[in-house]
Amino acid sequence: MGSDQIVDRMGFSANQLILEVGLKDDCDQDLRAAITSKVGSDFISNNASDVVDAVIIWWRDVDGDLVDELVDALTFLSEAGPVWVLTPKVGRLGHVQARDIQDAAPTAGLTQTVSLPVGSNWTATKLVHRKGNKK
Repeated sequence: MGSDQIVDRMGFSANQLILEVGLKDDCDQDLRAAITSKVGSDFISNNASDVVDAVIIWWRDVDGDLVDELVDALTFLSEAGPVWVLTPKVGRLGHVQARDIQDAAPTAGLTQTVSLPVGSNWTATKLVHRKGNKK
């Protein structure tokens, strides 16, 4: 599956503002380019002050506390926007156990919905706001 198809599966569309966290040299540059091409603008960096439509977090097992990073990301995320946690695939340097994401998501007020491969080295996991109980 090509980067453009992956971007479509991830649900990105024109004119979205995307916050990107955790950018390092190992990130998938083709995927990054396909996302920015689709939305029509560059990523917003960590020092954002705008409300964003989605957050992409490049996360490795040595990057610290995922719950803290998710809570920080929610500061800028619109109510309907997803958080995509991109982690190195199994066997790659920095691999994160799926259980780590499953454990962190509810603590941050998020629910995991889907995971998919997004290149030869990365897997993306979509997290969304948990629905509250309405009375």
